[in-house]
Amino acid sequence: MGKKILLSIFLAVCVVIAIYYFGCNQNNKLPVYNPADFNPKLVDATLRHIVKEHTVSDFNLINQNGLTITQKNYENKIYVTDFFFTRCPSICPIMSNHMEQLQEIFLEEDDVMFLSLSVTPKLDSVPILKEYAKKHGVQDHKWNITTGNKKHIYNLARKSYFAVVEQGDGGLQDFIHTPNFILIDKEKRIRGVYNGTQEEEIERIAIDIKKLLKE
Repeated sequence: MGKKILLSIFLAVCVVIAIYYFGCNQNNKLPVYNPADFNPKLVDATLRHIVKEHTVSDFNLINQNGLTITQKNYENKIYVTDFFFTRCPSICPIMSNHMEQLQEIFLEEDDVMFLSLSVTPKLDSVPILKEYAKKHGVQDHKWNITTGNKKHIYNLARKSYFAVVEQGDGGLQDFIHTPNFILIDKEKRIRGVYNGTQEEEIERIAIDIKKLLKE
């Protein structure tokens, strides 16, 4: 067999291997989610048509220690966020227990943090959040449990994280939150949505966080 034929075969094999590994890497890379990818009920009407380049808006919240928390605290961080309220008797305790599990898994990983936002900020004062934080083993440098201006939190939920259903008349508990955990990357993009009440979903989000750490 001539050298040219051998060289052609060698190059062809190299191309096949390159395509294979490129394909594997592409398949392993997490998708980037935009407003059009979500159930329209969870998205503000002004954003439902957007199919690319969505990023989470800046925020200004108050955490369990009475400290102001902004996007600056999460700059260049991967983080998981959820919406809850401390008096929720059903899914919230499960979600918070699962967030605590994730906190433990990534306790020594400086690039990973967690953010919980109360959907009843007038009821969930700083002292109440502090007690809730103690109950769920919150590490202050890893996990902020927050309150703040209700309209601001609502806008974040509807226009940034897509985690509450638009419903109600402006009362204290007028918007219904999902059980979703939302995974945000270092560029403030949504990279995954998970059911925070399901153990297998917590395993999946942990795997996906590790993937993001390698990007």
